[in-house]
Amino acid sequence: MKLNREIWKIAFAYTGVIVGAGFSTGQEILQFFTNHGLYSYIAILLSGLIVLFIGRQATKFGYRIQAESHKTPIFTMFGKFMGTIIDYLFVFFLYGIAVIMFAGAGSAFNESFGVPYWLGTLIMVILVVITLMLDFDKIVAVLGSVTPFLIAIVIIVALVNIFNPQVPLEDVNSLAQPERTPSGVWFLDGAMYAGFTLATAFSFLSIMGANSSSHTAAARGGLLGGVVITVLMLLINAALISNMDVVNDLALPTLSLAANIHPALQLILAIVMLLVIYNTAVGVMYPFLKRYSIPYSRKYYIILIIAAVIGYFLSFVGFVELVGIVYPAFGILGLLIGLGLTIRWFMNKSSAEDLL
Repeated sequence: MKLNREIWKIAFAYTGVIVGAGFSTGQEILQFFTNHGLYSYIAILLSGLIVLFIGRQATKFGYRIQAESHKTPIFTMFGKFMGTIIDYLFVFFLYGIAVIMFAGAGSAFNESFGVPYWLGTLIMVILVVITLMLDFDKIVAVLGSVTPFLIAIVIIVALVNIFNPQVPLEDVNSLAQPERTPSGVWFLDGAMYAGFTLATAFSFLSIMGANSSSHTAAARGGLLGGVVITVLMLLINAALISNMDVVNDLALPTLSLAANIHPALQLILAIVMLLVIYNTAVGVMYPFLKRYSIPYSRKYYIILIIAAVIGYFLSFVGFVELVGIVYPAFGILGLLIGLGLTIRWFMNKSSAEDLL
């Protein structure tokens, strides 16, 4: 029973890191998948398989080498020279995701509650800073606690739109705009998104793996988290597909779909959306800070405050624009890390430690 609780704790924390501004609003799914029309479902299944496997390997690897940050696993896989290059790129993009979360919070506050963009962003930045002053176990608990609520809301929005589609299934492909996706090719975008998912969660997965009580808990927690993420991707995509005629004109697609069902559902989703944006911001900022400082030391707090202030001003570039720029590039870097994990799996696949 204790093992199962730990597995679910890891899985929900993993999901909590991923389902931030881009995911919960539907903007990520729209840009990477939905605009491929019906091929989007195949692309999501491909992406999901990669996420399942690599998420499991990342937590296992973190446990095995007792990783304190992403630096140790990256240097172990790629060596000092390549590892240093990947490390700096990784930190740059990790911080970029945090900035996107701040921007997403500003958009969500503004669109849902009429709060000025600058104030909504500032509220999120302050909440993230306060949370990052807590210890790691409390941070994991916070990350996992919101995920079940998001799953419930997404299921409601998806099912209502699936059973009451605004666009007939046979018209979906004619309305799809693959030229608005990162590559225009469904399987490349599917792989790239899987790489982005891994890159976003890799540091946190490594640290969670190291903090797990056993190899089994680390492996199964990473695997289960991948399953939850894949199911959510399919549900959100189905809802967007059902409204293919309008979704490309919406900055926060899932919020608009919820509003069409009932204003109360829109309000609930808006609150949950802000909470998962907060989750992801915390989940990517913590590894970034831990990479360059000892947690809760004077240096840690100084870097936290400086990073938060700079991130606040960078967020004014715009939410949709930042998603389109940062996510594809980070996805390629994530695929490179995934390749390193896969090679290590082949090297150790005969080991009993690689069994679930």
